[in-house]
Amino acid sequence: MAAAITLSLLWPELGAPGGPIDFGLLTKAGIALVFFLHGAALSPAALKAGATHWQLHLLVQGTTFVLFPLLGGLIWFATPHLLPEGLRLGFFFLCAICSTISSSVAMTAMARGNVAAAIFNATLSGLIGMILTPLLMGIVSALGQGGPTIGAAILDIVKALLAPFLIGHLCRPLIGDLIARHKKIVSLLDRGVIVLIVFVSFAESTAAGLWSRFGIVTLALVALIALVLLGIALGCTTFFSRRLGLSRPDEAAAVFCGSKKSLANGAPIAKILFAGHPAIGMIVLPLLIYHQIQLIVCAMLARRYAAAVTSSEVRPESRAAG
Repeated sequence: MAAAITLSLLWPELGAPGGPIDFGLLTKAGIALVFFLHGAALSPAALKAGATHWQLHLLVQGTTFVLFPLLGGLIWFATPHLLPEGLRLGFFFLCAICSTISSSVAMTAMARGNVAAAIFNATLSGLIGMILTPLLMGIVSALGQGGPTIGAAILDIVKALLAPFLIGHLCRPLIGDLIARHKKIVSLLDRGVIVLIVFVSFAESTAAGLWSRFGIVTLALVALIALVLLGIALGCTTFFSRRLGLSRPDEAAAVFCGSKKSLANGAPIAKILFAGHPAIGMIVLPLLIYHQIQLIVCAMLARRYAAAVTSSEVRPESRAAG
């Protein structure tokens, strides 16, 4: 992604509309293919296994679609003189987007948490987000601040993301085993499409002269706000997990699913919601930075969870040996 952003700054004409390659069509095809493969890879058995922990599900979805949007609204209304409108819109979008699937499940597994519940919650979050994210962004639209038209946005997302996902899931009996054997290729394709979306978004903003107006201080402020948002999410999910009496594995799933935001879903949705917006690169920037920060912080936190579980297993063995 760093290479894609650098290329977009040095050669924006390549990715901007009217360039030598029709990246718009290529991006749409890549997004449809990725969501088709995600649908085909979805295991009904894993979803069924994680569906019973209702307190955990309420905590994760409440954090994702209630707490985060409230924080996004606070940033939107409190920073009109501190942040450019594109970044304010970007932070609201970051807070309105769903949880991520792959890294939430990976971090939960690393932490020796409830993987089945993580799969269920991350998948449910992605499906809810396809409808709820444009509805939340409609709050900005209702204020006349350049947000998307709600009905058209939902319809576009259903056609571009949900339809390929459902078709892929229906095709799972035919191609599910093939996808399971080639997970690395699917993962590379997924990341490749994200990088392509980031490149095109930043190229369009660069071609519009957007980045010449902002410096390193603005970027540092974006990173600081993203870090604060992540800290609040991690603190709230941990606190309420323990107040609800969730087990340690369920707490790990709640912490990692409730605090994550999906670049894999967010980048395609942003491309649909803000198509043609001159500040689309700036709108995607908070999500891009948050994504990097969440991977670093949550990886360290997952190792701490795993170490705590290992320690609790070793202590009884030591007492028994004594």
